[in-house]
Amino acid sequence: MHRPALARHRQMAALLAIALAGLGLAACAKTASPSSLDTAADVQLTWWTGQSEDAEQAAEALAKEFTQLHPNVTIKASSGAPTTPDLLQKLTAAFASDTYPDVSYAYGAWMGRLADSGKTLDFTEKVTAADIKWDEFPEPARITASPGGRVVGFPALVDVLSLVYNKTLFDEKGLAYPTKDWTWQDFREASKALTDPSRQIVGTSFLVSGDEDAVWRLWPQVWQNGGAISDADGNPTFDSPAGAEALVLWRQMTVDDQSVYLDNTGVKHIPMFASGKMGMIITGPWSLYDITQGGVDYGVTFLPGTDGDHQSISGPDIWAAFDHGDPNRAYWTFEFLAWLTSADVDKRWSIASGNLPLRSSEKASPEFATLIETYPGMDVMEANLEAVVQARPTHDSYVTLSRNVGEAISQVLQGGVSPQEALSQAAAKTRDAMAAE
Repeated sequence: MHRPALARHRQMAALLAIALAGLGLAACAKTASPSSLDTAADVQLTWWTGQSEDAEQAAEALAKEFTQLHPNVTIKASSGAPTTPDLLQKLTAAFASDTYPDVSYAYGAWMGRLADSGKTLDFTEKVTAADIKWDEFPEPARITASPGGRVVGFPALVDVLSLVYNKTLFDEKGLAYPTKDWTWQDFREASKALTDPSRQIVGTSFLVSGDEDAVWRLWPQVWQNGGAISDADGNPTFDSPAGAEALVLWRQMTVDDQSVYLDNTGVKHIPMFASGKMGMIITGPWSLYDITQGGVDYGVTFLPGTDGDHQSISGPDIWAAFDHGDPNRAYWTFEFLAWLTSADVDKRWSIASGNLPLRSSEKASPEFATLIETYPGMDVMEANLEAVVQARPTHDSYVTLSRNVGEAISQVLQGGVSPQEALSQAAAKTRDAMAAE
């Protein structure tokens, strides 16, 4: 889930050239702010895309294409902030100064906090319209866009954690390739067998970057063990035996087996795998560009499981929509997002960017077939979405919870404290922070 620069996933210039082709450059119109709905009135929307480089160019071209279709609507598109994580801080400041956009890219982990701002639009009834085809989005994406049960945006990106492995390194060790029936013990044993310090080869990796990119990688095991992240009120429950058991495995692999590369930057593990120095990596669609560029002969399968449970996790990102008290801006914000996330446009946006399709109806498209041919295993990752049966919490305290768990993971895997102690401390800090709000 690491997002270098602004883009969550590396955007491929060659593929995005296809997305850019044919997008017109229409003239801009001035914004009007009537007090009642007039769909023909001039409107200007501000869109913080959260993208960089080629993806930003594609987004700006799409904004201008929408203006061609609706000449009274001008969309002012920009990346919004120097990096994607900076968008949350910028949005918070913009709420205070009344300079927030109409639409912003947002990590799914932020949605509870954004909804709690009181600045979001409510699309709950509008997405029930038959032409929106809301059910085509994966359930975790729909849940993430609906903190507290109120729809405040549209899915922007769908992904899933899967197991990617280096076939060459497995062959050299005479090991059978991972299968969708693997247990975590199978994973541990293979990681240890693949590790070869004399060749600077390590079995696998885990992040100790202290952020959500590390945290969400732990949640599938917590769920597989029968645990939960928090209760319905947002109170932390990850410090249960199920949570500790998940972290114990990674401590054993890291400290005892020394078969795990600890990435404290969040950016080194993918290049290591792509260069042939790592046997397995738990990652998502965003890594396949680097891996194929590295020339690694790789395979993709589902996550290891516990007692036959192979739950994975999706980290959907969202186009969050904001209310300016202007019915025209609200109307066209919804229309723009419905258009942007439609199957026809998403083929030129998500799929052309090397991401999984947003909608189930796109799976049979020629565009997705081309993506699978370019990046083998993308179809396995898409199929792995069926193993995503739970979503991360959308309550407003999740950002704090995640930060505390990220610190706990770093402490445990670097040999500081025991898993149970670290998680208990993280839960206590989260409860204290919630009580102080």
